[in-house]
Amino acid sequence: MEVIGFFESGRREHWLWEIGRSDWSAGAFLYRLLKEDKFFETVGEHSEVLLLTDGAELISFCTFAEKDDIQPTELTPWVGFVYTFPAHRGRRYAGMLFDEVARRARKAGIPAVYLSTNHVDLYEKYGFSYFAQMRDIDGESSRVYVKKIG
Repeated sequence: MEVIGFFESGRREHWLWEIGRSDWSAGAFLYRLLKEDKFFETVGEHSEVLLLTDGAELISFCTFAEKDDIQPTELTPWVGFVYTFPAHRGRRYAGMLFDEVARRARKAGIPAVYLSTNHVDLYEKYGFSYFAQMRDIDGESSRVYVKKIG
């Protein structure tokens, strides 16, 4: 397995199709952003989509982005759209994506990354800590986590 960048992959149509297979509404939203070429406009020009792949199969994906669903805020960057396909859950594959996020953040001199979710006791095992309760762009309450990059 390896983590690759969607935009650097050379196989964008294939990976777009794979993202579109997700059974999650946020995955469908990410698919539309990419398909309609609105990804950078929505989440920031220096944002990335990271893919955990096994050959031609997409196992898990996430974004490493300037913006997420907590807006407006000075907090940045964000890990978002975290998804692992059901057949691969329970094996901590998302951790491989988070390791790549940390590697890229460290290289860019970024001290911390943020994540917005309604899950409890999921991201803590990957080194995220509860930061605050904030409102998302729909006005809904969301838990915000932070992961310090050392």
